[in-house]
Amino acid sequence: MMKNRDAAHRINRHRPLRVAALAVAALAATLTVAGCASLPSPKELDSQAAAMIKAAFRDEGIAKVDRIQQDLAQSACSSDKMPSPETMQKIMQEAMATVKYPAAGAFLGDWREGEKLAQAGRGMTWTDKTTDPKSNGAQCYNCHQIGKAEISYGTIGPSLYQYGKLRGVSDPNSPAAEPILKYTWAKIWNSNAYMACSGMPRFGHAKLLDEEQIRHVMALLLDPKSPVNTQ
Repeated sequence: MMKNRDAAHRINRHRPLRVAALAVAALAATLTVAGCASLPSPKELDSQAAAMIKAAFRDEGIAKVDRIQQDLAQSACSSDKMPSPETMQKIMQEAMATVKYPAAGAFLGDWREGEKLAQAGRGMTWTDKTTDPKSNGAQCYNCHQIGKAEISYGTIGPSLYQYGKLRGVSDPNSPAAEPILKYTWAKIWNSNAYMACSGMPRFGHAKLLDEEQIRHVMALLLDPKSPVNTQ
Protein backbone atom coordinates (compact mmCIF):
# COMPACT_ATOMS: atom_id res chain seq x y z
CA MET A 1 0.00 0.00 0.00
CA MET A 2 2.83 2.38 0.89
CA LYS A 3 4.45 1.73 -2.44
CA ASN A 4 1.21 2.52 -4.22
CA ARG A 5 0.84 5.80 -2.33
CA ASP A 6 4.43 6.75 -3.15
CA ALA A 7 3.81 6.03 -6.81
CA ALA A 8 0.63 8.12 -6.79
CA HIS A 9 2.49 10.95 -5.08
CA ARG A 10 5.21 10.93 -7.71
CA ILE A 11 2.62 10.98 -10.49
CA ASN A 12 0.68 13.83 -8.92
CA ARG A 13 3.87 15.76 -8.20
CA HIS A 14 4.89 15.81 -11.90
CA ARG A 15 1.41 16.33 -13.31
CA PRO A 16 1.63 20.17 -13.31
CA LEU A 17 4.84 19.97 -15.35
CA ARG A 18 3.22 17.69 -17.89
CA VAL A 19 0.17 19.93 -18.12
CA ALA A 20 2.40 22.97 -18.62
CA ALA A 21 4.40 21.17 -21.29
CA LEU A 22 1.24 20.21 -23.13
CA ALA A 23 0.00 23.78 -22.94
CA VAL A 24 3.26 25.11 -24.36
CA ALA A 25 3.16 22.55 -27.19
CA ALA A 26 -0.43 23.48 -27.99
CA LEU A 27 0.47 27.18 -28.04
CA ALA A 28 3.45 26.52 -30.30
CA ALA A 29 1.28 24.55 -32.68
CA THR A 30 -1.26 27.37 -32.73
CA LEU A 31 1.41 29.97 -33.45
CA THR A 32 2.88 27.77 -36.17
CA VAL A 33 -0.46 27.45 -37.89
CA ALA A 34 -1.08 31.16 -37.54
CA GLY A 35 2.41 31.90 -38.87
CA CYS A 36 1.92 29.63 -41.88
CA ALA A 37 -1.36 31.32 -42.65
CA SER A 38 0.40 34.67 -42.81
CA LEU A 39 3.23 33.58 -45.12
CA PRO A 40 3.41 35.20 -48.57
CA SER A 41 1.72 33.38 -51.42
CA PRO A 42 3.83 31.48 -54.00
CA LYS A 43 3.27 34.35 -56.45
CA GLU A 44 4.51 36.86 -53.89
CA LEU A 45 7.53 34.69 -53.10
CA ASP A 46 8.36 34.44 -56.82
CA SER A 47 8.13 38.21 -57.09
CA GLN A 48 10.40 38.66 -54.07
CA ALA A 49 12.92 36.16 -55.47
CA ALA A 50 12.94 37.94 -58.83
CA ALA A 51 13.56 41.26 -57.09
CA MET A 52 16.45 39.76 -55.09
CA ILE A 53 18.02 38.33 -58.24
CA LYS A 54 17.69 41.64 -60.06
CA ALA A 55 19.24 43.50 -57.13
CA ALA A 56 22.14 41.03 -56.97
CA PHE A 57 23.30 41.64 -60.56
CA ARG A 58 24.79 44.67 -62.26
CA ASP A 59 26.07 45.58 -65.70
CA GLU A 60 29.67 44.47 -66.06
CA GLY A 61 31.42 44.99 -69.37
CA ILE A 62 29.39 43.40 -72.19
CA ALA A 63 27.32 41.40 -69.68
CA LYS A 64 24.19 43.43 -69.03
CA VAL A 65 21.46 42.94 -66.44
CA ASP A 66 18.92 42.34 -69.21
CA ARG A 67 20.34 38.82 -69.48
CA ILE A 68 18.29 37.78 -66.47
CA GLN A 69 15.03 38.68 -68.22
CA GLN A 70 13.38 35.38 -69.14
CA ASP A 71 11.27 34.60 -72.18
CA LEU A 72 8.54 31.95 -72.13
CA ALA A 73 10.91 29.04 -72.68
CA GLN A 74 13.37 30.11 -70.00
CA SER A 75 10.67 30.89 -67.47
CA ALA A 76 8.67 27.70 -68.02
CA CYS A 77 11.70 25.44 -68.23
CA SER A 78 13.38 26.79 -65.09
CA SER A 79 10.24 26.27 -63.02
CA ASP A 80 10.07 23.60 -60.32
CA LYS A 81 7.20 22.04 -62.25
CA MET A 82 7.18 20.48 -65.69
CA PRO A 83 5.49 22.78 -68.23
CA SER A 84 2.12 21.62 -69.46
CA PRO A 85 1.92 19.93 -72.89
CA GLU A 86 0.24 23.06 -74.22
CA THR A 87 3.06 25.27 -72.96
CA MET A 88 5.71 22.96 -74.38
CA GLN A 89 3.99 23.00 -77.74
CA LYS A 90 3.88 26.80 -77.66
CA ILE A 91 7.59 26.95 -76.79
CA MET A 92 8.45 24.80 -79.80
CA GLN A 93 6.23 26.80 -82.12
CA GLU A 94 7.74 30.10 -80.99
CA ALA A 95 11.24 28.68 -81.32
CA MET A 96 10.63 27.41 -84.85
CA ALA A 97 9.30 30.82 -85.85
CA THR A 98 12.68 32.37 -84.93
CA VAL A 99 14.72 30.10 -87.21
CA LYS A 100 16.37 31.86 -90.15
CA TYR A 101 17.61 29.45 -92.78
CA PRO A 102 20.75 30.37 -94.78
CA ALA A 103 20.48 32.42 -97.92
CA ALA A 104 20.25 30.47 -101.18
CA GLY A 105 20.15 27.20 -99.28
CA ALA A 106 23.90 27.30 -98.56
CA PHE A 107 23.85 25.11 -95.47
CA LEU A 108 27.47 23.98 -95.35
CA GLY A 109 30.68 25.93 -94.92
CA ASP A 110 34.17 24.64 -94.13
CA TRP A 111 34.37 21.71 -91.74
CA ARG A 112 37.90 22.75 -90.73
CA GLU A 113 36.55 26.04 -89.41
CA GLY A 114 33.73 24.06 -87.82
CA GLU A 115 36.23 21.96 -85.89
CA LYS A 116 37.92 25.11 -84.60
CA LEU A 117 34.56 26.44 -83.43
CA ALA A 118 33.67 23.11 -81.81
CA GLN A 119 36.92 23.25 -79.83
CA ALA A 120 36.55 26.89 -78.80
CA GLY A 121 34.73 27.78 -75.60
CA ARG A 122 35.31 31.51 -75.54
CA GLY A 123 32.71 34.25 -75.66
CA MET A 124 29.98 36.35 -74.05
CA THR A 125 31.68 36.76 -70.65
CA TRP A 126 31.99 40.14 -68.96
CA THR A 127 35.72 40.17 -69.72
CA ASP A 128 35.16 39.94 -73.49
CA LYS A 129 35.40 43.18 -75.41
CA THR A 130 32.56 42.68 -77.86
CA THR A 131 29.26 40.86 -78.35
CA ASP A 132 30.13 40.18 -82.00
CA PRO A 133 29.57 36.41 -82.53
CA LYS A 134 32.78 36.24 -84.56
CA SER A 135 34.64 36.37 -81.26
CA ASN A 136 32.76 33.34 -79.89
CA GLY A 137 33.30 29.62 -80.00
CA ALA A 138 30.61 26.95 -80.28
CA GLN A 139 31.78 24.87 -77.29
CA CYS A 140 30.42 21.70 -78.93
CA TYR A 141 32.86 19.34 -77.21
CA ASN A 142 31.66 20.52 -73.81
CA CYS A 143 28.58 18.36 -74.29
CA HIS A 144 29.13 16.05 -77.28
CA GLN A 145 31.48 13.54 -78.77
CA ILE A 146 32.10 14.66 -82.35
CA GLY A 147 35.44 13.90 -84.01
CA LYS A 148 37.18 10.61 -83.29
CA ALA A 149 40.52 12.36 -82.77
CA GLU A 150 39.20 14.30 -79.78
CA ILE A 151 39.34 12.13 -76.64
CA SER A 152 38.10 14.78 -74.21
CA TYR A 153 34.42 15.61 -74.52
CA GLY A 154 31.23 15.94 -72.50
CA THR A 155 28.41 13.44 -72.37
CA ILE A 156 25.49 15.70 -71.47
CA GLY A 157 24.40 15.63 -75.11
CA PRO A 158 24.28 12.66 -77.50
CA SER A 159 27.28 11.60 -79.52
CA LEU A 160 27.51 13.38 -82.88
CA TYR A 161 30.25 11.14 -84.23
CA GLN A 162 29.41 10.08 -87.82
CA TYR A 163 26.39 12.38 -87.62
CA GLY A 164 25.92 12.77 -91.36
CA LYS A 165 26.95 9.23 -92.28
CA LEU A 166 24.44 7.65 -89.90
CA ARG A 167 21.70 9.81 -91.40
CA GLY A 168 22.51 8.85 -94.97
CA VAL A 169 23.84 12.22 -96.11
CA SER A 170 26.18 11.24 -98.92
CA ASP A 171 25.39 14.28 -101.07
CA PRO A 172 24.42 17.39 -99.06
CA ASN A 173 23.21 19.09 -102.27
CA SER A 174 20.65 16.42 -103.06
CA PRO A 175 16.93 16.90 -102.35
CA ALA A 176 17.04 13.78 -100.17
CA ALA A 177 19.47 15.49 -97.79
CA GLU A 178 17.41 18.65 -97.36
CA PRO A 179 15.21 17.45 -94.44
CA ILE A 180 18.17 16.54 -92.24
CA LEU A 181 19.99 19.72 -93.25
CA LYS A 182 17.01 21.86 -92.25
CA TYR A 183 16.48 19.91 -89.04
CA THR A 184 20.12 20.28 -87.99
CA TRP A 185 20.19 23.97 -88.87
CA ALA A 186 17.03 24.66 -86.87
CA LYS A 187 18.37 22.65 -83.92
CA ILE A 188 21.55 24.73 -83.83
CA TRP A 189 19.72 28.00 -84.42
CA ASN A 190 17.12 27.46 -81.68
CA SER A 191 17.28 24.10 -79.94
CA ASN A 192 13.78 24.47 -78.51
CA ALA A 193 12.36 24.16 -82.03
CA TYR A 194 12.23 20.38 -81.75
CA MET A 195 12.43 19.82 -78.01
CA ALA A 196 11.03 22.29 -75.50
CA CYS A 197 13.36 22.87 -72.56
CA SER A 198 16.39 21.60 -74.46
CA GLY A 199 19.63 22.17 -72.57
CA MET A 200 21.46 23.13 -75.76
CA PRO A 201 22.34 26.80 -76.31
CA ARG A 202 20.19 28.66 -78.83
CA PHE A 203 23.15 29.70 -80.95
CA GLY A 204 21.46 31.64 -83.72
CA HIS A 205 18.51 32.98 -81.77
CA ALA A 206 20.72 34.24 -78.94
CA LYS A 207 23.30 35.62 -81.40
CA LEU A 208 26.03 33.39 -79.99
CA LEU A 209 27.06 32.39 -83.52
CA ASP A 210 26.40 34.11 -86.84
CA GLU A 211 25.19 32.44 -90.04
CA GLU A 212 28.68 31.81 -91.39
CA GLN A 213 29.80 30.14 -88.16
CA ILE A 214 26.72 27.92 -88.08
CA ARG A 215 27.44 26.89 -91.68
CA HIS A 216 30.94 25.80 -90.58
CA VAL A 217 29.55 23.73 -87.69
CA MET A 218 27.02 22.22 -90.09
CA ALA A 219 29.88 21.20 -92.38
CA LEU A 220 31.70 19.53 -89.51
CA LEU A 221 28.61 17.41 -88.85
CA LEU A 222 27.33 16.78 -92.37
CA ASP A 223 30.08 17.19 -94.96
CA PRO A 224 30.95 13.67 -96.20
CA LYS A 225 34.60 14.80 -96.32
CA SER A 226 34.61 15.81 -92.64
CA PRO A 227 36.61 13.43 -90.43
CA VAL A 228 33.43 13.13 -88.37
CA ASN A 229 31.97 11.09 -91.24
CA THR A 230 35.09 9.54 -92.78
CA GLN A 231 36.85 8.06 -89.75
